[in-house]
Amino acid sequence: MPALLHLDASARRNSLSRELSSVFADAWRAEHPGGEYVHRDLAAEPIPFIGEGWTELCDAVLAQGSTDLDRLAELAVSPARRAAWAIVEPLLAQVRAADVILIGTPMYNYSIPASLKAWLDQITFPRMSLAPRRFVVATARGGAYSPGAPKAIYDYQERYLRDFFAGHFAVHDTVFINAELVNSRHDPALAHLRDKHDASYAAALDAARRLGKEH
Repeated sequence: MPALLHLDASARRNSLSRELSSVFADAWRAEHPGGEYVHRDLAAEPIPFIGEGWTELCDAVLAQGSTDLDRLAELAVSPARRAAWAIVEPLLAQVRAADVILIGTPMYNYSIPASLKAWLDQITFPRMSLAPRRFVVATARGGAYSPGAPKAIYDYQERYLRDFFAGHFAVHDTVFINAELVNSRHDPALAHLRDKHDASYAAALDAARRLGKEH
């Protein structure tokens, strides 16, 4: 049966990225009533940053020349590695059990929250593949970063995640749902752009509903 892993990374409990990811998840669950659904809140329950034991696991993977995810546990041969593996194993198991990984994330300072980066670091090892799993990323961005926008060159959120999933996981078709100009709701200097934000937000909601049904 199909399985969805749903992650949220926003520090806000009532954030637009959480709303968009929830709309996708609701549509997906309606389309797959017998499917498996797991939600993890990376902000409420932060993942530890990687430590030296994790780096030792990575070195061991490099030394053997390939990553067999079924045999990673065999490399946990020291107390430090076993402690690292105790963190990695349940996180990686959730990812491997999923057909679709849905990530709701804001843009913080042109990039992603540290909570999401910590999760990515823990589950990533050299020369691994998560294909044919699919990634869907629902974002909220304070400004406008779409192609052609003045600040498009500063988008280290979508560009980073797209490159990360392609380069580390061999997943090349990540789908992004972006709600832009969110700061126009709060910043008087951006108030004149509120209509553009409203249009972007409405389009993102529609895309989340549609993609949830399609995936």
